[in-house]
This record gives sequence, C-alpha cells and structure tokens, in this order.
Amino acid sequence: MTIEVGSRLPDATFAIMGADGPTTTTVADVFKGKKVALFAVPGAYTPTCHKQHLPGFVERVAELGAKGIDTVACTAVNDIFVLTHWAKDCGAEGKVLMLADGGADFVRKIGLDIDLSARGFGVRSKRYAMLVDDGVVKVLNVEDAPPQHDKSSAATLCSMIDRSLG
Repeated sequence: MTIEVGSRLPDATFAIMGADGPTTTTVADVFKGKKVALFAVPGAYTPTCHKQHLPGFVERVAELGAKGIDTVACTAVNDIFVLTHWAKDCGAEGKVLMLADGGADFVRKIGLDIDLSARGFGVRSKRYAMLVDDGVVKVLNVEDAPPQHDKSSAATLCSMIDRSLG
C-alpha cells in the first residue's frame, strides 16, 4: 500500500554518516517531534537528481527553516558513502541530512519503490517530496516518471508548507 497524506511513517532504519563513520538512525530519531521536509531521488549523481533536485533543496534550506522546517532530509537507495560524497559535491553537507536506504527497506514500506532493473539500476525510490510533522505525512508530491521533478521540487514544497502547517 502506498503512503498517503495523513499516514504515519513506518518504522525503518537508515544509514547516516557519523563523526566516526557510518552509523544508523531510525524514522523515530529523524521525525519524532519535528517538522521535516523529506525528498527522495532515484539515485545520487543521476542527471535530474544531481543537477536539479538536490540543488533546489540546498538553495532553499534557509527558506524552509524560516517556514518552520526543522530538518531537510534526502533519501535514496544508495549506500551512505555515495550519499556523503554527493552531499559534499553539491554543497549539501551540513544542510541536508542524507538518509541511505541501501536495501530499499523504507521505500518498500511506504510503497514508493520502482523497479528500474531494465535500465540497470535495480529497485529504487520514486522521486517525491513530503512534508512530515511529528511522523505524520502532511504533504506528499510524487512524480509520474523518474526524470520529472516539478511536483517534488523544493519550490513546490515551499509553496505548499504554509497551507499544510497552518
């Protein structure tokens, strides 16, 4: 079943990069008591993800914070080493929390996985953006196809936040 507005995020574990190397965090650790802008990409360094999607969120981190967002987070079915280097390369380090879903556990639980095996990518995440308030989805924008990013852009999410949290 696909997650929808009003749903609570399921329990899952992500890999993150800690001061001493890879470690883990849970959905509860990231979302409990916080307003989080979470976006997902099909893969780090892929054209739309690298040139448009992540940079759009990096550019709007301050705006999102001014709108009451505590954390801006990105998830992908990549390992934490790839996501950490990607964050450095895109200026997202220290601005966007990278949540590695290497085994696609989280994305499968929320029903937003996509099988891109025919393109050589395996199971990945659909591209989406969501606003999560204390673990509950308030806004969910899912793209129809991986190259698209208008529905899930930082600009679109920013325009929807005031109505959703008010």
